[in-house]
Amino acid sequence: MFNIIARKTLLDYCKKYPIAASALQEWYHEMVQSNFRNFNELKMVYGTASLVADDRVVFNIMGNKYRLMVRIVFQFRAIQIKWFGTHSEYDEADVTSTNFKRKK
Repeated sequence: MFNIIARKTLLDYCKKYPIAASALQEWYHEMVQSNFRNFNELKMVYGTASLVADDRVVFNIMGNKYRLMVRIVFQFRAIQIKWFGTHSEYDEADVTSTNFKRKK
């Protein structure tokens, strides 16, 4: 079982993106009950998950309409919510630091 750090952050995203709330909550419950030992095991279940940087994993939510970025430390069974948004917002994000790139 994983400990999800900053569950409140996830709930805030549910309020900000109500269309995606059910999918986010489903992801949360699946991850809390999961027992992945490494990214390869996670990838066998979440085939579209991507490892991007610094133990950061990006999940497609609602058929890739939304993206959820988390940091997973498998050794400590911990997942930290880093960022959530639409696919187009993700295209503007810096996945290594989760800071948005400002358009000039």
